Amino acid sequence: MELAPYSVQHSVEIQNLYEKTFSDSEGESEGTAIRDLVACLMSDTATQDLFGFVAYKADKVIGCIFFSRLEFDDPVEAFLLSPVAVDTKFQGQGVGQALINFGLEQLKKNEVRLVFTYGDPNYYSKVGFQQISEDIAKAPFKLSQPHGWLCQSLDGSDLAALAGNARCGTARCVAAFNVPELW
Repeated sequence: MELAPYSVQHSVEIQNLYEKTFSDSEGESEGTAIRDLVACLMSDTATQDLFGFVAYKADKVIGCIFFSRLEFDDPVEAFLLSPVAVDTKFQGQGVGQALINFGLEQLKKNEVRLVFTYGDPNYYSKVGFQQISEDIAKAPFKLSQPHGWLCQSLDGSDLAALAGNARCGTARCVAAFNVPELW
């Protein structure tokens, strides 16, 4: 398996991966919605506000992740990890975790300080994410499952210290995620 930054030349293949993966697990309407989200994310997000990474096997995209900028009241270099997709034939083989760890390393090199995600704490804790309170960093919209608001410090700072010293405030996301129903 090869890990690399995504390329716009693979946009259709990436969109198809998300549609199939989410259709298989959540139903066709969710697959279509996530495909459209990814299309919007890739086409409407400024280059400096988006990082994407893919896993290839035999020149086929088998996994993809995106990190998009989050802005807060208090300035901090932060990104949101979402969405994540791994071809169903390759799930359970460490592809998602390898992609996330690869992406986090790339963000560290770009001096990103905090990475947030909104998902299953059991899964994301395996790659270093911790549940956080919205007292520390408020999500862009009301969370339907507040226990899924997660964060990871990439600069080694303690998230508890962040809560005690300099709360981030309210997050603002890129246009593709500026949809309350996603939260």
